[in-house]
Amino acid sequence: MPFQDLPARLAEVQARINLARERGGHGQTVTIVAVTKTYGSDAPVAAWDAGIRDVGENRVQEALTKMMEVSVPIRWHLIGHLQRNKVKQLDGLHLIHSMDSPRLADALDVHGRDRARPMDALLQVNVSGEGSKGGYEPSDVAAEARRLHGMEGVRVRGVMTMAPFDADEMMLRRVFGGARRTAEALRDAGHDALVLSMGMSGDYEIAVEEGATLVRLGTVLFGARSA
Repeated sequence: MPFQDLPARLAEVQARINLARERGGHGQTVTIVAVTKTYGSDAPVAAWDAGIRDVGENRVQEALTKMMEVSVPIRWHLIGHLQRNKVKQLDGLHLIHSMDSPRLADALDVHGRDRARPMDALLQVNVSGEGSKGGYEPSDVAAEARRLHGMEGVRVRGVMTMAPFDADEMMLRRVFGGARRTAEALRDAGHDALVLSMGMSGDYEIAVEEGATLVRLGTVLFGARSA
């Protein structure tokens, strides 16, 4: 039986999240987004059976394929890079984590207005400054937040960020704390930006301590990937 140890893994992860939430003292509710990239459609189903309701995919096509193959009512998240020409394919998604540029924000706004229902998205912020990562620079967020506030087709729900893979604890706290402050800036500009998507299998406990409301977990739940 594939993923037979998922319930036990999930129980341990949830216990660690609860302790981290207590240590951090932010009082937030934390939702696990099970990252099923490169796994088959049995992974989202196993996640659902274990009690997880949110699943994340990195690629649009892989998300769309699994959405057609999986019948349980999962909330699907796109957590990877999004090209502007794929925006019209995203109507079945619950949340887009990777709104990483003004041009993409404009494309989401146009599609949201065309379908008469706004697109829910997170502002991807490159707090670490890594050249290999996309996203807004923190210094650009205040002006962009004011611009986005005038858009009817996109709804900014919060912030997503990624820490460097080799980051030490000090760097992790700098990155995750910076994302939290970015969400505060969005709220100051009038956005209902309560979501903080940050933390993966190797650093989710520190992310929760720093205020994460969504953690994106793959390996720690499903085991090592084959691809």
